[in-house]
Amino acid sequence: MDKSETAAAIRRRFELLTPFLDERTRRLVAAAEAKALGFRQITLVSNATGVSRRAIRVAMAELEGGPGEGSPVRVRRAGGGRKATAEKDPTLKRDLEQLIEPMARGDPESPLRWTCKSVRVLAQELNRKGHKASKDVVADVLHDLGYSLQTNKKTIDPASGHPERNDQFEHIYEEVNAHIETGDPVISVDTKKKELVGNFKNAGRELNPRGHPEEVRIHDFLVPELGRANPYGVYDLARNEGWVSVGTDHDTATFAVQTIRRWWATMGKTAYPNAKRLLITADGGGSNGYRLRLWKLELQGLADEIGIPITVCHFPPGTSKWNKIEHRLFSFISQNWRGKPLLSHEVMVSLIAATTTKTGLKVRCELDSEKYPAGRKVSNAELSHVHIVRGDFHGEWNYTIVPSNGGGPSGQPAAEAIL
Repeated sequence: MDKSETAAAIRRRFELLTPFLDERTRRLVAAAEAKALGFRQITLVSNATGVSRRAIRVAMAELEGGPGEGSPVRVRRAGGGRKATAEKDPTLKRDLEQLIEPMARGDPESPLRWTCKSVRVLAQELNRKGHKASKDVVADVLHDLGYSLQTNKKTIDPASGHPERNDQFEHIYEEVNAHIETGDPVISVDTKKKELVGNFKNAGRELNPRGHPEEVRIHDFLVPELGRANPYGVYDLARNEGWVSVGTDHDTATFAVQTIRRWWATMGKTAYPNAKRLLITADGGGSNGYRLRLWKLELQGLADEIGIPITVCHFPPGTSKWNKIEHRLFSFISQNWRGKPLLSHEVMVSLIAATTTKTGLKVRCELDSEKYPAGRKVSNAELSHVHIVRGDFHGEWNYTIVPSNGGGPSGQPAAEAIL
């Protein structure tokens, strides 16, 4: 057998054994091959196995001396191996921490303050500072420093600090029960997430022939001729019924109250022919926010039309998910149209109207193509015509709009503005 054949045989044997070898046994196997061939064949074995000649010589000495009685078998001698980069470069950790925490431990003008803190980018910045660090070295050092990739965690509740948040929840609960017990309507209102109209991706999956998914646009850019849709909903807590107006213009207080007006004309008046009052639960912001003058002015117009007082209870800031419409109406609408592109306003209306649940939810939906200009200002003179009675508890959140001809809780209108 010539040298090339011998080298090939050694290489083949070594490749078969390699998955089962550590650093020490790897060099011992190479040394055993060299001893079997003869001392002069160290170079041939080194070329065939990739183990250095020096390592083979050391291993040959180990084979001759044996492990020794009572001595532990070491893969590498004490202190052996290449020094870690962080040990050879004592300022590496400090500079790395300055890059990942510029506001706490370094220069606020750090070049990474507004960039992605990936290990590759961090390695590039460290190299600019004169260090020799690969992305793998950065990853190891970050691990030693106790860092890892983490997602945001929702732990901060901005509303939890309000001392009377729970009291407001209890107040809303009592008002809702009081109205339902007397047979008066209670509705929850809100604007659903604005939607782009067109063949855009809609989250979720829908059954299609295998390999033929619904094709949609790559980018979610507004198509001017199709526009957006603003679904504003009204949910009847007692009857488990919903009304949604799909607006094509701005989501304003005028649009919000017009939706409530359409609900009353098509559903509410028939369901509650003997209603003496109406209760609305709403978020604290948006088109039905408690600070909006236009919201109160439009409610005054509605109260005058239907002839009964309208009481509004707002949820405290940051607690909109407690509003019943979110998880009794909007969540089911989202489930019903998941995976379906909202190709047109008409498609959206049809999908909303087709929403049902096992508990008997019924939804009516109509398109509202009226114009609702944004930026409408309400003057003090206009606001003075709003007959508003503040509640004893948090009057900014709880108030009643009384019809202009009277009919309030005390039988007398009041022109007390809460702003």
